[in-house]
Amino acid sequence: MSSKFKKNKNKSTRHSEGHEKTAVRAKKHLGQHFLKDEDVAKKIGDTLTLQGYKNVIEIGPGMGVLTKYILQKDVNLIAMDLDSESIVYLNTNFPLEHPEIRNGKSDFQVIEGDFLKYDIKKLFADNEPFAITGNFPYNISSQIVFRALENRDQIPEFTGMFQKEVAQRICEKPGSKIYGILSVLTQAFYEAEYLFTVPPTVFNPPPKVDSGVLRLIRKEEYGLPCNEKYFFKVVKTAFGQRRKTLRNSLKTLQLSDEIREMEILSKRPEQLSVSQFIELTLLIEKMDE
Repeated sequence: MSSKFKKNKNKSTRHSEGHEKTAVRAKKHLGQHFLKDEDVAKKIGDTLTLQGYKNVIEIGPGMGVLTKYILQKDVNLIAMDLDSESIVYLNTNFPLEHPEIRNGKSDFQVIEGDFLKYDIKKLFADNEPFAITGNFPYNISSQIVFRALENRDQIPEFTGMFQKEVAQRICEKPGSKIYGILSVLTQAFYEAEYLFTVPPTVFNPPPKVDSGVLRLIRKEEYGLPCNEKYFFKVVKTAFGQRRKTLRNSLKTLQLSDEIREMEILSKRPEQLSVSQFIELTLLIEKMDE
């Protein structure tokens, strides 16, 4: 399949006429730190397994350092960015600098938009599956994960770079101080793997912290045996007062005396595995019937 650079018909694309080759400026309010290390970019591109599907959304492509490695695969890639300057660059200079991509086997579309607000179900026909990847802006990275969880039926795979602490939290196991809401809700539906750490020196401008790259692969059986909305509520309520035992942190759920006396409620939320949170949700549901 030939590569097609499809321009987004908006004001930023129209302004691209006569655009000279200049570097895109990293913008602090967008949380931009542009990756400049080719080896790291290739390693992130290689985190995608793309088992049985070709659709990929890259969030925050910037100047396309990761994009070009994704396009070396057999993919239908949508690069989505809020930065109109990046959109202009990807629609003009990027295809000129990488003519080999134009002759490749991938499709490429650039969209100016906010992933957190965009109706992503409309990007691919017939609810086709797609992977998510990117060098995610630190200030919205957790929100990106929650948005992906909302659309998990269509997202079998999620890879990318986060602030190291966030990546570790997503992949953390019970018993740790950083194990929390993001850990439990993500691992309820995905197998989470922390892959490697990236130092600040490979970015422009360099952030003040290390970054971490992870991979999430959706579980074969990712439907929960309990009410999923109530499961989310139980987890979020439990970690809302994480220093307290579940007996105290879940008071607002108005648990019955029978449940309150159960041994599991003497634990703190970080001590419970995903399966134990599911078990707890089922018990509460049953008692409320």
